[in-house]
Amino acid sequence: MVNTGGREYLLDCLAAIERTHPEGVEHELLVLDNASGDGSAEAVREGHPDVRLFALERREGKADNDSRLLQAATGRYCLLLNEDSELREGAARALLDALEGDPGAAAAGAQLLTSEGEPTACAWRLPDIPWALAAAVFSHERVAVQSTGSEVREVGWVQSSAVLVRREAAEQVGWLDGDFFVYSDETDFCKRLHDAGWRILFVPDARAVHHDQLGTDAAAMRRRIVEFHRNRDLYFRKHGMKLTRLVWKLCWTWAYLVRAVAAAVLPGRDPRRYLLHAQQELLPGRGEGIREAAEAHNRGRAQ
Repeated sequence: MVNTGGREYLLDCLAAIERTHPEGVEHELLVLDNASGDGSAEAVREGHPDVRLFALERREGKADNDSRLLQAATGRYCLLLNEDSELREGAARALLDALEGDPGAAAAGAQLLTSEGEPTACAWRLPDIPWALAAAVFSHERVAVQSTGSEVREVGWVQSSAVLVRREAAEQVGWLDGDFFVYSDETDFCKRLHDAGWRILFVPDARAVHHDQLGTDAAAMRRRIVEFHRNRDLYFRKHGMKLTRLVWKLCWTWAYLVRAVAAAVLPGRDPRRYLLHAQQELLPGRGEGIREAAEAHNRGRAQ
């Protein structure tokens, strides 16, 4: 588990692990506290002395956090969880069965649920031109979302909020890439696994509530949008996808601008959010994102 300032979520996550862990499966618990400052590390030490705790003094990116845990783990399989994820009964067993039943699969993602218990999109095709073209005509969800159906299926990439990873495969591709501070880190990870001959699975019977604590933080929304587009652009540049990058930029900028116009006349909508998306899609190198917020946090702790 990676925790960044989510003490109560983390404690609920740990309780859910113990409540739902499948019988007869040996396991260890590793928690990385990302320089939270809210008493998270102390709460783990006091309430969960069996946990291997990595309490960082400086805040790092999500990809580096997950890589640190994967490298430290001793098991054949590593279940990566956000602190605001809660496993439902049978989730770990279903993910484990999926990987043990498919030796060519490197990762298995759970069906994520909202805080209200509703399924949410959590597995997608890898970003490509068809996805971008679908966005231009506002049908991208039908084309891109792959977290559908009732059977285990191969997908492009899965969200890392609740994903079981075959440690051997992660080591083979060099873990997650720390250049992706947050966002697109799991997309890049899954693409590299695909390129190395592994499969990525979506497991609908494995369910986990993802509270998405950052989704309620309006002050951080701008930084999240900046970071999202910065890292999606990095993904295209890293993998030499020049044409896809161009088509993606044109199609998504158009889609965001149309949404901004619609939001200007619809009640309860904020066109500024879509305009910011359009701006960052065109110029992903502009603005301050979550990386800069972490750097400011680190400077504050050092003073």
